[in-house]
Amino acid sequence: MVEPVIVEGQRVFVLDQRFLPGSKKYIEIKCADDGFQAIKDMVVRGAPLIGVVAFYSLAVESINNPDVPSLLKMADKIGKARPTAVNLKFACKEFKKALQKADKNLSLSEMVFEKAKEFHKKEVVATQKMAENGLKLFTKKSRVLTYCNAGGLATTGLGTALGIVRYGYEKGMVKEVYACETRPYLQGLRLTAFELYTDGIPFKVICDNTAGFLMKQKKIDAVIVGADRIASNGDTANKIGTYTLAVLSKENKIPFYVAAPLSTVDFSIKDGSKIKIEERSGDEFFFFLDKKIFDTSYETIYFAFDVTPANLISAIVTEYGIVKPPFFRNLKKLLRDIK
Repeated sequence: MVEPVIVEGQRVFVLDQRFLPGSKKYIEIKCADDGFQAIKDMVVRGAPLIGVVAFYSLAVESINNPDVPSLLKMADKIGKARPTAVNLKFACKEFKKALQKADKNLSLSEMVFEKAKEFHKKEVVATQKMAENGLKLFTKKSRVLTYCNAGGLATTGLGTALGIVRYGYEKGMVKEVYACETRPYLQGLRLTAFELYTDGIPFKVICDNTAGFLMKQKKIDAVIVGADRIASNGDTANKIGTYTLAVLSKENKIPFYVAAPLSTVDFSIKDGSKIKIEERSGDEFFFFLDKKIFDTSYETIYFAFDVTPANLISAIVTEYGIVKPPFFRNLKKLLRDIK
């Protein structure tokens, strides 16, 4: 599998996912501003991955700029690169904690890099545990639909939703995968399909608006997606179009699952109405791999995410187990149990 982030000593390289699967180009992150721009411009994407890249970017910054007040300000800046995914803010918060725990035997940059690697490793381990937990979701030879890209390219490790699918296929519980193309950025067509093809998992790419028809034909047994932020009550922000799939699943009596590490749950907000939804430039409608494909004078509305209400979600899979409704009570119980 292609690694989305490579660390060599104290140098950090990220895969430019805007050009997959056509080309595999890595960009070196030489300062925190490079990380900020890579996250903002979708060079890297996926809630867990942007948290990892943010931490590494701040670690790189500490090499030439060991001034703690300045690093704290930079952490605040990079934490605003994309507003919806809570993992980004979580990573910046963990970076700030690391600055407060100086080790006399290590330089500031060495200490921060060690913490960044620990943070990265936790994400990788979480995806493996999530995959193992998620195996319980499937009946034998399930046909699964997924949306956007929630694989290793979005998270490092196995991935969240796609990691569960991958593990399910290995164990004989998943027969075939339907990957929605996921407009306008085509993460499903470009990235999920790339991962499934690389792993030799049987799949078909479908237009986003084909999902309901397949459900009605009884060709889909389960839907599983990732998440960028989950409110305390289970309301889930994910790639725009997720809500539509959840409604279709409910209508067709198909289980709809969300997979995310517990760090994606924002216990500071009561429900999805408090989640800030990112609105991106309509330029992403008009360009594909740097090629203009439509008239850019058209007015657009492009919300990057929508919120799926908790009552449409069958279960939330975390690295600590599967959480079922009522989510407000059971997510908090899970948090208490692991502490």
